[in-house]
Amino acid sequence: MRRLLLITVLLGCSSIIHGQIAFSSAIDLALRNSPRVKMAESDVVKARSILAESKDVYIPAISAGSGLGYTYGFPTGTPTLYNFTAQSLIYDQSQRNYIRAAREGLVAANLALQDVRQQIAEDAAITYLSVDADLQRLSALNEQYGYATRLTTLTQERLDAGLDPRIELTRARLSAAQIRLRRIQIEGDLDIQRQHLLRLTGVASRRITTDSASIPSVPSNISFTVAEGALSPSVQASYSNAQSRLQQAFGDGRKLYRPQIALAVQYNRFAKFNNYDVYYKAYQANNFLFGIQLTVPIFDAGKRTKFHESMADAQHALHEADLARDQFLEGRNRTAHGVTEMAARAEVVGLDRELAQDQLDIIRTQLTAGNPNGQPITPKDEQNALVQERQKYLDFIDADLQLRNAQINLLRSSGQLESWLKTSLAITPVKP
Repeated sequence: MRRLLLITVLLGCSSIIHGQIAFSSAIDLALRNSPRVKMAESDVVKARSILAESKDVYIPAISAGSGLGYTYGFPTGTPTLYNFTAQSLIYDQSQRNYIRAAREGLVAANLALQDVRQQIAEDAAITYLSVDADLQRLSALNEQYGYATRLTTLTQERLDAGLDPRIELTRARLSAAQIRLRRIQIEGDLDIQRQHLLRLTGVASRRITTDSASIPSVPSNISFTVAEGALSPSVQASYSNAQSRLQQAFGDGRKLYRPQIALAVQYNRFAKFNNYDVYYKAYQANNFLFGIQLTVPIFDAGKRTKFHESMADAQHALHEADLARDQFLEGRNRTAHGVTEMAARAEVVGLDRELAQDQLDIIRTQLTAGNPNGQPITPKDEQNALVQERQKYLDFIDADLQLRNAQINLLRSSGQLESWLKTSLAITPVKP
């Protein structure tokens, strides 16, 4: 079993070294490698520690010390060989609110971590799809440029033979130049997307390539209709943060007019080599203290002002969370409608591409068998049809990429991104 696992790991590393990386591997590496995820994880650890710290005030804090010294004449100090002290809080109504505030802070930190992970996963998924689409575009553009170059040559020959006007040659050269410009643009975008994917995943290979078959498709039975109250982890974290600040404000407000009870225990071992026994008739070396301290705040202008400050801060956080909720719901609704429109557009572009392919097949058939019903088909017509078919294919790639990106964004906003990423479904790559 260990040998099989080792072989699997080595094969996976080998594929990455040689440049190809699967969709799921890219997502996993991005989540493992992301500094933002690691920062959010550190925030969770900090929030957990703050919660533990707020509870630890009820656990006695024990300390030990010593105060050795020599005295002459009347004693002016206490020569302590050693002492032990224990102190703890017994009752403070404000502390209960501080614990609730810390607990809400931990909830907010966990939600923030979940949101960051979804952001990184979405970024990695969209970048991977962009790299895959650019590779497909470049392949199609190279073919299209070859057809356009052949069309230019045929048009030049027909011009020399007096069969075509010069404007046809200009059109052919313009078409080839436009394709060359588009190829340069796609090469630049591919380099940018590759560099971004490299930074996300931490893969060493600079010639990273994608595996189209590893990209899971969005199942057609997924419902994008979610409950009105379903919010993203980011918005939920905002509300938890607001609740934390509200509990903090309640705790600051209850510092007034409410008793605080603390426990104190101390043991001292005094030295015998001084002259304490001369001046104190009942002097003894072992001494023990046990006491409860009760404090009732009556008036404290500073604490009252602090309460108003904390409450204003909590109200601000709550309104900020409401604003984030409204923006999120509006954005999700806009994205849902956009996905529907993009799906219809992708269908139209796909049918347009099929039509171009059918027209190309007809031209090739007529070129072989002749066209008895009209003007004969020439090789120039075939090259024109090939150029147009490649253009329709490029339009299909663009529409499909826009649709997938919008679907991924909607999956995230509807809380279904993680379940989609865990699926093992894969689409069959579109054949050029």
